[in-house]
Amino acid sequence: MPVTLTPLTNKVIWITGASGGIGEALARELAAAGARLILSARRQAELERVRASLANSTSHLILPLDITDSQAISATVATIAEKIGGLDWLINNAGISQRALIIDTSLETERKLFEVDYFSQINLTRQALPLLLADGGGKVVFVSSVAGLVGTQYRGSYSAAKAALHLWANSLRAELFEQGLTVATIFPGFVKTEVSLNALTGDGKTLGEMDTAQAKAMSATLFAEKALKALLKGKNYIVIGGIKERLGAWVSRLSPELLYKIIRKSQVR
Repeated sequence: MPVTLTPLTNKVIWITGASGGIGEALARELAAAGARLILSARRQAELERVRASLANSTSHLILPLDITDSQAISATVATIAEKIGGLDWLINNAGISQRALIIDTSLETERKLFEVDYFSQINLTRQALPLLLADGGGKVVFVSSVAGLVGTQYRGSYSAAKAALHLWANSLRAELFEQGLTVATIFPGFVKTEVSLNALTGDGKTLGEMDTAQAKAMSATLFAEKALKALLKGKNYIVIGGIKERLGAWVSRLSPELLYKIIRKSQVR
């Protein structure tokens, strides 16, 4: 019986933050589409659980990683080169959110948010570029946020870091287009995950509770379905969310002054 080829058959895709939430949902969609995955996050036990749930589970590689550790990134890239030899896609999904007003947020917490959500992302991407470019190009996907397009209350540093990531991605796309690199940025709105539970408060502690807006949001599975559909169509600017989030992203490009008025009245927690 002939083997059925799926859209990502034989593609090697590295996902960070793959131990839950959006990363786990993306892993399921990508595995079902035929990809061979490299799953990274800090929690090995959770990575094992995710891998066991995937199609063709034994073909996927687990490489635990703290993305803020530059030496660990180098070692992981070297392991991928040794064990697999190449990389087709990199999905930068790992990150941390924020739930604190600017006036209540310490500089140390601000720096931590940027370290995880910006500096670690670009460092990992830069180190992975040789693998991505080795065969004439690859795809880098950044998971930013609608907050990085509009800025909202309680997410000052998070919004800023996600905006910085978006613009760095734009520069990367322009610089390496001729070498065949494709760069896509996804801007999620509210997605029902544990992101608010793990979000940092002003003093750097975790919030430990679910936001009302988060609890009512779209599922991570639906988000992943929409994200993969857009990526396979070759889209590079991908906003996924409810009507309010998509409207906010649209207004941010057409009328910043109107956006500011909308944001002040929006429920973001």
